[in-house]
Amino acid sequence: MKSYLGIALMVIVGMAAALLIGFHPMLSQAPTSYDDEQEGFDTQIVIKFSHVVAENTPKGLAAQEFARLVKEKTNDRVKVEVYPNGVLYSEVDEIDALQQGSVQMIAPSFPNLSELVPSWMALDLPFAFPTNEAVQEAFEGPIGSTLFGQLERVNMVGMAYWGNGFKQITSNKGPIIHPIDLKGQHFRTMRSKLLDAEFRLFDMRTTEMPFNQVYRSYENGTVDGGENSISNIYTKKFYQVQKYMTISNHGYLGYAVLMNRTFWKKLPYDVQLQIQEAMKATTQWANQNAILMNQKQLEDIKNESRIQIYTLTPAERKEWLDAWAPIYSQYESYIGTDIIKMIRQLQQKYGS
Repeated sequence: MKSYLGIALMVIVGMAAALLIGFHPMLSQAPTSYDDEQEGFDTQIVIKFSHVVAENTPKGLAAQEFARLVKEKTNDRVKVEVYPNGVLYSEVDEIDALQQGSVQMIAPSFPNLSELVPSWMALDLPFAFPTNEAVQEAFEGPIGSTLFGQLERVNMVGMAYWGNGFKQITSNKGPIIHPIDLKGQHFRTMRSKLLDAEFRLFDMRTTEMPFNQVYRSYENGTVDGGENSISNIYTKKFYQVQKYMTISNHGYLGYAVLMNRTFWKKLPYDVQLQIQEAMKATTQWANQNAILMNQKQLEDIKNESRIQIYTLTPAERKEWLDAWAPIYSQYESYIGTDIIKMIRQLQQKYGS
């Protein structure tokens, strides 16, 4: 009887061991090491890309193209979720959101960055870039690399420069041909001390205002006018609520495509390379597309609206250049002598 009890006990012990070891092998293995920086990278990586303009603008289209190319080049390992029209964050708070990691990518206009890093005001200097070729050389050369290098200390990585187009002046208070024509007018400006100072030179009022509030402010007369690229004037239908437009090409509207630095550093190296390839291809396409869009949409504005359009003559352009000249010396200490010198060289090369 005892032998039967002994055999039964051995069978029970054996079955228990089989359950613990045979059917649950992980319990018998040593725990693996854990790297918190790689958490989630064995699954799909999601990049939230927030921006404040419409999907049919140069920046909106570029963001969509970038998302498509990232999916293609990473074989769907990385997903870029694009949030346009400020649905996540406005111009005022998108930079803070990026620094804190609430989103991984943004593409703010240059003036918004100058609030954080004053040297970025260089890209908003009046008549800084005479031609599209000068713009591209600034983006791809020492000016662009110098400005991107200054973002490292504020937890951002510069990925690319995307163009929108040269800025034009619009108003409801009469044609703007000479600087004196701005006297007494009230303009909306972007968040930039330099841009504010540019217009205040002409004895006028300015109000900083988020982009998505501009149409209504033009419509109800809160402000008289402002400056924008042709593509923004067209896609946001500003031409419906402004009576006069001057083709001045007095400044350039562009965007810095930025990644949260902490997030970027944690990405596997092969993923970084794939994202950079997608960004390079997107940027080449986007900057050429912006030029074509501005050309076409200027014609569309002429055909679809009654806005009165005036183009500055060379003599009138020289008048504006001279009127805005003091801004360069006034802001050189903020921007840096070296960057100002590089901009002057570009102006000489391309005929400003």
